[in-house]
Amino acid sequence: MTDVHVVGGGLAGTEAALQLAARGISVTLHEMRPRVSSPAHRTGLLAELVCSNSLKSLDPDTASGCLKAELELLGCRLLGAASRAAVPAGAALAVDPAAFAAEVEEMVGGEDLIRLVRDQIQALEPGPDRLWVVCSGPLTSPTLQTELGGIAGRPGLHFFDAIAPTVTLDSLDTSVIYRAARYGKGDADYLNIPLDQRAYEELVADLLAAEKITVKDFDRGMLFDGCQPIEEIAASGPRTLAFGPLRPVGLENPHTGERPFAVVQLRQENREGTLYGLVGFQTRIKHPEQKRILRKLPGMQSAEFVRLGQMHRNFYLDSPRVLARDFSFPRRPDVFVAGQITGVEGYVESMASGLVTALKVAARIQGLALPPLPPETICGRLLEGFLFDDTSSRLTPMNANFGLLPPPPGKVRGKKARKEAKSARAREAMRFWAEALPDQPVRRRPR
Repeated sequence: MTDVHVVGGGLAGTEAALQLAARGISVTLHEMRPRVSSPAHRTGLLAELVCSNSLKSLDPDTASGCLKAELELLGCRLLGAASRAAVPAGAALAVDPAAFAAEVEEMVGGEDLIRLVRDQIQALEPGPDRLWVVCSGPLTSPTLQTELGGIAGRPGLHFFDAIAPTVTLDSLDTSVIYRAARYGKGDADYLNIPLDQRAYEELVADLLAAEKITVKDFDRGMLFDGCQPIEEIAASGPRTLAFGPLRPVGLENPHTGERPFAVVQLRQENREGTLYGLVGFQTRIKHPEQKRILRKLPGMQSAEFVRLGQMHRNFYLDSPRVLARDFSFPRRPDVFVAGQITGVEGYVESMASGLVTALKVAARIQGLALPPLPPETICGRLLEGFLFDDTSSRLTPMNANFGLLPPPPGKVRGKKARKEAKSARAREAMRFWAEALPDQPVRRRPR
C-alpha cells in the first residue's frame, strides 16, 4: 500500500492531506513547527495565516469568488473550515485565524488515515510504495531548498524575486497605447505607452516621492542581477530611465510619426495575450501608490491590476521548466509539489493547488486517468495553464484573476458583464468536470 508523505502543514499541505485521506490513502503529514519556527510564523498550529485574515471576496462574479465556487464543487475541505471560523467582513470571507487553525487541527486529527508528525524534513528519501508531496511554502528551509535544487536543477529555483505589475489588456486604452517592434524588427509583440518630457518628469518625480516598503537587509544580497527597483534606477539620475528601461529609440508613435521622449513598454505574459507586464517596473513602492502613479500614464487610467510590484524573499520553482504536468519532477516522479512553491499566490490559490495536486497523486496511486482541468476555469488556467506557460523566460507568481480566462463567446459589452459571463461559464465547466471524475472510495472518521 502506498504511503504518501506530505511536507508542510500550511494551507496546501493540510488540504492535500485531507483530500488524500478522504480517498482512502494513508498520509503522514510532516510539520516542523513548533520544534522549528520560521521568520513569519508565530505559533505551531496547522494552517496558520501569516498575513491578512481575509480570503477575499465571496461574490462569484469576482475572480476570488469564482475560484471559491470552483473549489466548492471539488469538495475543498479548508473552505468549510473557513466558513465555520468566519468573522463579519461584508462580501468577503474573513476568518478568526486562531479559530480557523483550530478547525483545521480538529479536521486533521479526526482522520484515521492521517498521521501528524512534528519533525523537519531535510531529505526526500526514495522508497518502495512511497510518494512525497512537498508543500513547504515560500519560506522553505535552506536544507530542503538545497534538496529540491538537487532534484530540479539549480536554474529552476528562485530565492529572491523582484516583480513588476501586471494588467489586463482589456482595461487599457489602445487608442493611445500602440504596438510596435523596436526598429521594426520582428513582430509588434510589445505595447508601448508614449511619454512626452513633461509626463516623463512627472513619473520620475512620483517614483522618487512615493512611500516604499522596507526590504530587510538579509534579503538584499540575494537580489537577482537586473532586478533593481525602478525607483532606485530613477534616483541615480533624472534621465537614467529614459536611457534605460524607458528608452524610446526605434519606437516611433504611429499616431504622430514621431519618437516619444520616453516609452513605457508592456510585455505579453500569457499565451492568450490577456495579461501584460510593465517592463522594468520591478518596485518596492507601496501598493496604493503604485496604482495611483501608474494610472496617471497615458492609456492606463482604467488599468486593472492583477498583480502589483513587490520585492521580497521568496522561494518557488520555475514550474514550466522543472515540473511535469502532474506537479511531479521528471527526475523524481515520486516527488510532487503543491502550494506557493509552484508559483501560485494567495490563500485560496494555495488551497486549490493542494487539492488539485492531491487529485493527481490519488489518480497515480489508483491507476486512473485524470482528465485535464477545464480551460474555462480559473483552476484550469492557473494551475494547468499559467504555471506551465513558458512565454516568459522566468515564471513570476500569480493569483486568481479573470485575465487568465479566455473571452466569453459572442459579443458581451461592459467589463461587469464580461466577468459575469466568464464566472458563469467557469462554474458550469467545473461542475461538469467534477461530476465526470472517476468514482473514488471515501473513508472518513466521523467528527
